[in-house]
Amino acid sequence: MGERGTTYWTAALLGAITLCFLPEAHALGGSLGRAEFELGDLLYENPLGTEEDIEDVIIESSEEGQPRISFENGRMRLASDVHFLFWFPQDFPDNIAISWEFLPEVDDGLAMFWFCAKGRDGEDLFDPALQVRTGDYAQYNRGDINAYHVAYFRRNPWDDPHINTVNLRKSHGHELVAKGPNPIPNIDCVREYVDEPYRLQLIKSGPTIRMSINDIVVLEWEDEGEYWEDGKIGFRQMANLAAEYADLTVHEVIRLDE
Repeated sequence: MGERGTTYWTAALLGAITLCFLPEAHALGGSLGRAEFELGDLLYENPLGTEEDIEDVIIESSEEGQPRISFENGRMRLASDVHFLFWFPQDFPDNIAISWEFLPEVDDGLAMFWFCAKGRDGEDLFDPALQVRTGDYAQYNRGDINAYHVAYFRRNPWDDPHINTVNLRKSHGHELVAKGPNPIPNIDCVREYVDEPYRLQLIKSGPTIRMSINDIVVLEWEDEGEYWEDGKIGFRQMANLAAEYADLTVHEVIRLDE
């Protein structure tokens, strides 16, 4: 294995080892890698490689023309001076595995993935009776929608620079329900050693939520309350982040350990 591959996997291995030593990961998220799953039928796929691939997405932003969207290297690049949500219009059922490619360009801002998003009384996410949303976080976690959201790339000035974590929250509300260390290194390391985007996978099966980055399980959590089932999915970026996305897929997932 060459120097590039060694450094890349060293960074990933350090992230995996840290799972064993981060108390919050266990206190909030329980033991990791408990459930067993296999992929079923493909429900949706989108290469995110051209303008035609995103003709039906719904963007919630406070400024027209934000985010700036371009297509490079067969991937969609999102950059913005304001916070925004990038929603896909389809509703997805429970028991799914969502996967996509992600490649950050700067150590600034934040990337989130939202899922099971709908009105608090079961309305469609885009029901005109719901409040107008323009990317401000309070409109989403303290407004009139329910959802889960996982922050998988956190580089804001107030984030701890010593360890980057993946944070899972449940809304309505701002409850941090699980977190674990993130194997994505700083941007200088990404630029020098990472040739391909990171592959992220999110499994939602009943009360179980599992997040993986390049096949490393970074968190798994069981919702012991009323858990959200179906709804819409979308990307969120905070201002100043620039990142590339590609190859979004949604598969049925089958739980094997029940």
